[in-house]
Amino acid sequence: MVPIILEGFVTAMADALNMMEQSVKTAVEERRINVNGLTTRYFTAGNYDPPLVLLHGDADSAVDWSWVIPTLANRHRVLALDFPGFGDAAKPNREYSVEFLKQFVADFLDALGIERAILVGNSLGGLVALRFALSHSEKVAALVLVDSSGLGQVVNPILSLLTVPLYGEAATLMCKVPPNNKLRAWARASLFFAHPSLVPEEWIAEQERMSLLPNFLEATLSSLRDQLNLFGQRQVLLDSLGQLQMPTLVVWGTEDLIFPKEQAQDAVSRLQKGQLALIPDCGHIPHIERPEQFTEALSQFLAGVDF
Repeated sequence: MVPIILEGFVTAMADALNMMEQSVKTAVEERRINVNGLTTRYFTAGNYDPPLVLLHGDADSAVDWSWVIPTLANRHRVLALDFPGFGDAAKPNREYSVEFLKQFVADFLDALGIERAILVGNSLGGLVALRFALSHSEKVAALVLVDSSGLGQVVNPILSLLTVPLYGEAATLMCKVPPNNKLRAWARASLFFAHPSLVPEEWIAEQERMSLLPNFLEATLSSLRDQLNLFGQRQVLLDSLGQLQMPTLVVWGTEDLIFPKEQAQDAVSRLQKGQLALIPDCGHIPHIERPEQFTEALSQFLAGVDF
């Protein structure tokens, strides 16, 4: 009986040590970095390469990834950054084009000495990641497009309407002061989530906070106008998808009100190494609304990738 008891003790100790190790790995740090004169915030956790670089959507921030970073960090080094103009990044008065943001990602990776990464982008972040992968394929180990811009012309007309001259500026001015910043946050929730009443309070608070930051809404409008016009998406890269040689996962909420799920299905059919993960009963930001399903889909995909 003694050997059995001892074996059980050793197993229990090993399990406890493993849990402690996982706890250390999933500690999330908030950091600041200056990239070519622009300071940005980023969250980081985990130790294993290749790193996962998480890119948020328009009018959002790195906070969007808070619900999945600890789980993803168990197997990867994770970095979630604020694009310039958003979150707690610098917000100079300039145009926030996809090309500018793509170059910022390249400079960010260079500043951290990252030569190769897995890019995960949602909405605007997906378009930035896609453009980066097309121009720097050697630096992208795998690509994950989450309800991404750039995969079809159709977009919710509410967003297209904001690109109309003067109308967008009027909406920006209106949302810059309380209590309109709160109304804006809840209006976005009703558009971006299948179940707005279940949206985390932390996300609503971040939306309310950012609306009051100088130049945030102006940067949002500038970025939106680079992606859209009154007729839909301006930058449609479907014909370029066949050039991608890295494994690519397309993740989509089936109830996305911004971009229809048919765009995801069309995109995957054009990829050399494409996979599709549809997340049911979910809107435009699955890593917030369905974090468990999102991390499971991403983990299954990455388990099959030979790095």
